[in-house]
Amino acid sequence: MASSKLQVSVVAADHEVWSGQASMVVAKTVEGEVGILPGHEPMLAVLAEGQVRVTTDNGQKITADASDGFLSVENNTVTVVAGNASLVK
Repeated sequence: MASSKLQVSVVAADHEVWSGQASMVVAKTVEGEVGILPGHEPMLAVLAEGQVRVTTDNGQKITADASDGFLSVENNTVTVVAGNASLVK
């Protein structure tokens, strides 16, 4: 059975923006918006300018603006590496 949590890291070129456990991640890629849930197949995608939306495992919503980077998914670990990224207040 797949784990019910994702380990997520959102990082900019010069700092970590957010990291923690989540139940879902939605990000805009150059091929369209992608939703990641626990058990997602491994993937690598190029980010488009837009928002990365994270729903934490306790239901909190975290939103970051991100551009110039990529998103990687493997073994319930989601890594978003962006040239520019910041939390939306």
